[in-house]
Amino acid sequence: MYGCPEAIKLIIRSWPGGMGIGQGAEKEWKECLACYGLSDETVLNFKGNPIDKIDLVLKAAIPIIIVAGDADTIVPYEENSAILADYYREKGGKIIIIIKSGVGHHPHSLEDPKPIVDFLVENCIS
Repeated sequence: MYGCPEAIKLIIRSWPGGMGIGQGAEKEWKECLACYGLSDETVLNFKGNPIDKIDLVLKAAIPIIIVAGDADTIVPYEENSAILADYYREKGGKIIIIIKSGVGHHPHSLEDPKPIVDFLVENCIS
């Protein structure tokens, strides 16, 4: 997955591609396509997105926490974290989503990081 525990980029068509509701990033999109040897056409069937590898995370029973703004137009929640959350829960994975109402891509994190710290402490393997 690309990014911190917030605004996770899971499908390259969303970001940097901008092929959904997000705005995309032209320079990064060209770099991404070149890196994977893709075109605007072949990317539609690309199976190397981070979300395509999520079963490995499930198999390892890794808990996930995501902090996301519901007004993010750069990495839209609906095209990234929401898809992960639905799939992860459906398959029995542990995932916590903290939605920041009316917040876009920035600022990341929370004013009070206690819920994140608590999650990390609770799920830390010694």
